[in-house]
Amino acid sequence: ARTGLIVESGEPREVAHLALLIGYGAGAVNPYLAMATVEGLAREGLLGELSPAKAVVNFTKSLKKGLLKVMAKMGISTLSSYQGAQIFEAVGVDQVVIDEFFAGTASRLRGVGLRELAEDARAVHAQASERLPEGGHYHYRVQGERHQWNPATIASLQKAARLDDAPSYDEFARLVNAPSPSPATLRGLWELRPAGAPVPLDQVEPAVELVKRFATGAMSFGSISQEAHENLARAMNRIGGRSNTGEGGEDEARFLRDPDGGSRRSAVKQVASGRFGVTAHYLVNADELQIKIAQGAKPGEGGQLPGHKVDAVIARVRHSLAGVTLISPPPHHDIYSIEDLAQLIFDLKNINPQARISVKLVAEAGVGTIAAGVAKAHADVILISGHDGGTGASPLTSIHHAGLPWELGLAEAQQVLVMNGLRGRVRLQVDGHIKTGRDVVFGALLGAEEFGFATAPLIASGCIMMRKCHLNTCPVGVATQDPVLRGRFVGTPEHVVNYFFFVAEEVRQIMAQLGIRKFDDLIGRADLLDMKKG
Repeated sequence: ARTGLIVESGEPREVAHLALLIGYGAGAVNPYLAMATVEGLAREGLLGELSPAKAVVNFTKSLKKGLLKVMAKMGISTLSSYQGAQIFEAVGVDQVVIDEFFAGTASRLRGVGLRELAEDARAVHAQASERLPEGGHYHYRVQGERHQWNPATIASLQKAARLDDAPSYDEFARLVNAPSPSPATLRGLWELRPAGAPVPLDQVEPAVELVKRFATGAMSFGSISQEAHENLARAMNRIGGRSNTGEGGEDEARFLRDPDGGSRRSAVKQVASGRFGVTAHYLVNADELQIKIAQGAKPGEGGQLPGHKVDAVIARVRHSLAGVTLISPPPHHDIYSIEDLAQLIFDLKNINPQARISVKLVAEAGVGTIAAGVAKAHADVILISGHDGGTGASPLTSIHHAGLPWELGLAEAQQVLVMNGLRGRVRLQVDGHIKTGRDVVFGALLGAEEFGFATAPLIASGCIMMRKCHLNTCPVGVATQDPVLRGRFVGTPEHVVNYFFFVAEEVRQIMAQLGIRKFDDLIGRADLLDMKKG
């Protein structure tokens, strides 16, 4: 006989909580406090004309749908298979707690133990009788949870980019890099160890060479406006970096140079699961072809472009119909093995022999083994994408509860490739919330040669982090197809170029302090990393 476990608790309130409880063996969950809260909101009239009973039904239904989404991401089709499967990795939990309560769960970073968990429980209990503050878990609140992108960092970055103002960038870097009692990233726990005596700044590799290692993230034409998409391409072409089409194709008019000599052509053409906009003409007009296996911000999920953002131009570029929602499948339906991936790489190399082939993977336990297989499949570049990258199409459940820091994935990929004698075959790229020169240096020390930026260059272009990308109501014309709102876009290529040169100069300053002259001498030097004291 099998004993059924029912969890009755006031703590579960989100899809991720339900997924964890059932994933660790619960047969049923009664989130009574969440249900009572929803019922109370309906009674107070805060949910419109919704009755309390209907509000609870809707809440329950949303939890069910969210759980199904989590199961689908993991490739599990029945609840009985998901229950007790323990398909999680712990981050920052002490090994004693893992061994006693979560046996078998992967855990590579130690952290809080029973004492800290008990203190958290007491702190939550002490707040229970008073009016709860707005948490700011998903959206920035003044007294809420710390966000790296906040009014101060956004304002200082935009001032630096628009005015080419170095002191404003220094302030931005200080706000992002400054030590904090509660670091927001894994690299926030580290500090640098000099390789030798400092060297003069004029002996360090120039910024004009460093910026060639930078790329913008795969943001599709459709998810962002034509103006924003072309602005990034113009900027990256000016500095010798690489812009990425994302999964949405590219207008053929952009393949040709503009009358002023500039170029709106994206160097990287992405081939993702939906194959939107992928044609022979598209593929031959690329310096790099990127196969997206998964996305760091929402691993296991495909992209989705709402129908209200699909206008006639986007529909033409994507070979679809205006007003139709476009959904990409989570997997490539022609890739179910490394051999299948090797076949696609072979096909792409044949249609465009001059282009290098990159494969985008997400940071996860075991990504090193996958990276080794990708290298054997003759890819030229492997991109490790971290969980903390942003996307306007990512569900709330994925934003905080899916994926791992790129620091873990990159370190594993680097070590496995070196151990298997494959490191010389490929270049490593990393992305996911990279904002400053310090982030770039940490990425290099863990093995990366190239670096992807997405949110930061969008903010330099005018994004103010309204987090309404999916609604087509972006007030600054970055993530909308509304002609009126697009008219408000004020970004220029110069803004993005200024930002990247500020990042490169910060990298140079750090290299000088470490005693490193050439950027290649930084790559893989994990011995220059140290844990912060205290």
